[in-house]
Amino acid sequence: MRIAIVTETYPPEINGVALTVQALAQGLRGRGHAVQLIRPRQPGAETAADAVSEDVQVGGAAIPRYPGLRFGWPARRRLERLWRAQRPDAIYVATEGPLGHSALRAARRLGIAASTGFHTRFDDFARFYGVGWLTPLVFAWLRHFHAHSAATLVPTQELADFLRERGFGAVRLLRRAVDTQLFDPARRRDDLRQRWGLTDDELAVVYVGRIAPEKNLELNVRAFRALQQQRPDARYVWIGDGPARAELARANPDFIFCGSLRGEELAAHFASCDLFLFASLSETFGNVTLEAMASGAATIAYDYGAAREHIVDGVNGRRIACGDADAFAAAAVALAGQPQERARYAAAARETVLKLSPQSVTDHFAELLASLRSAA
Repeated sequence: MRIAIVTETYPPEINGVALTVQALAQGLRGRGHAVQLIRPRQPGAETAADAVSEDVQVGGAAIPRYPGLRFGWPARRRLERLWRAQRPDAIYVATEGPLGHSALRAARRLGIAASTGFHTRFDDFARFYGVGWLTPLVFAWLRHFHAHSAATLVPTQELADFLRERGFGAVRLLRRAVDTQLFDPARRRDDLRQRWGLTDDELAVVYVGRIAPEKNLELNVRAFRALQQQRPDARYVWIGDGPARAELARANPDFIFCGSLRGEELAAHFASCDLFLFASLSETFGNVTLEAMASGAATIAYDYGAAREHIVDGVNGRRIACGDADAFAAAAVALAGQPQERARYAAAARETVLKLSPQSVTDHFAELLASLRSAA
């Protein structure tokens, strides 16, 4: 098939949506499909020739308060010209911005099946940036946007049920995968731990993700400080960047900030840590949960998204009732002092995610797009 993917975020931007879209594009091309990528122009960024057959870049602008992230300007006329000249069999619109909306309009005018991805709960974000009153308006926009697609693809059954109950039609499940060859406990590195001031028996706690208000950073810090009372040797390693990093670093000078990492370097950092605390309540899925499980880091997360799908509490990690901050901190304290329990969780978690093959997700994605084309 010839497949057009429209997205307003893509590497070198580092976030779950960008990396998920890149993995889908690479997977499709690896399976012999022609992939046309349409995205905002990123100053200084290289082309995506490794992942796609054709890289089309359009105008865009920086997202306010999110340095390094962009959105694309509407490009309906240009997209119509492109798709009239070489008609795609299917279109996937990954993001709900102006570029994505114009792509849906172009697809509708040309009679091409277009699906959309529900990757981010933008309605939840509003309350973390002082505009909580916008939440119902943002959700109404999301529902309006996805109503113009042939199918809305979501990563969990929980989210599928949530959206259907709120008036979203044609919701389809497309599960996420994790590269278990990249994220592997075998990548643990003694030199990294020595750099952090840790021996093999001491405790490295890790945070991976955007360092921003919506990630519930206060609970991460609270849980770490509580476990530190029991394990004064523990160090907290932070991987990522974002608007809250500078303030967090000032308030916690003992934390280790590694910046944004990708690929083998990220995998090595993950595997070199012992405990992953994921206190966020604003995720649509949470790819980092699967990466931690694959890497051998014992994981504590709230009971939704990837954790609900893949963590069995007390078997391959800890899954805490959403919003129960006391239970989250208590679980962190308990696991900090139980190295054998951490090792048991880590081994079971690794076994859990080994079956989440990126190839199987790519094939399912292609089958979904083919079925939409047939229906159209």
